[in-house]
Amino acid sequence: MAPKPLERIRVLVVDDEVPARQRLADLLGRDPQVGSILEAGTGTSAVEIIQSRRPDLVFLDVQMPELDGLGVIDAVGAENMPFTIFVTAYDQHAIRAFEANALDYLLKPFSDERHEAAMARVKSRLDERSFREFGQRMLQMVSAASTPERRWDRFVVKSGGATRFVRAVDIDWIEAAGVYASLHVAGKELLYRAALSELAGRLDPERFVRVHRSAIVNIESIVQLEPLSHGEFEVVLKDGSRPRVSRSYRAQLEKRLGQSL
Repeated sequence: MAPKPLERIRVLVVDDEVPARQRLADLLGRDPQVGSILEAGTGTSAVEIIQSRRPDLVFLDVQMPELDGLGVIDAVGAENMPFTIFVTAYDQHAIRAFEANALDYLLKPFSDERHEAAMARVKSRLDERSFREFGQRMLQMVSAASTPERRWDRFVVKSGGATRFVRAVDIDWIEAAGVYASLHVAGKELLYRAALSELAGRLDPERFVRVHRSAIVNIESIVQLEPLSHGEFEVVLKDGSRPRVSRSYRAQLEKRLGQSL
């Protein structure tokens, strides 16, 4: 059951990155309505803590090795999950899947004010909604996530009356071209009649990463990164192209590489 209004909130912070856990723990420590703050660095340990300690609220990282955020929910059981705030480094195309189902989400890097707004929502919902109602919403989300769209391993490109099959692994990078996208393959450009945002959800996230609102790159095609100003970089690719890594997408590349730039 949800805690009574006067009870202090027991919180679990789940993230495989220590600095990310520490930032949330520091913010939570300033809140007089927060009681104990637990931490978990893996999805497996998060499941154990949720089942044994029964926190009221979980800050749950979406992307973690081995058992990710959705895997934690599946293992615990949606009906047994505490109120949950998702934490993610991925932009709007990833967040859309959670907005209608999670209590809230935080997009890394988030401000103190954004965290406070999420906590205000938590406190309100702890008072006015039952644990079981929220569990039903989580169950719907897990069910929807259990049948993900199939990743594309090749593209069917129609040009000049001919139909060409392009393997995804052969694409060096993809660039927005108005309402369509341009596939860069071995130094050539092929127009593909779909928006870049649509392709982002169809590509293998282990190989492709979005580095700019108008560019997706193949990790295997990166030769080097060259720093620009204000935290931005240029990605030098095998074909000589130099798409830019914007500050807003830098975290995604760092997450994929597993290290800071």
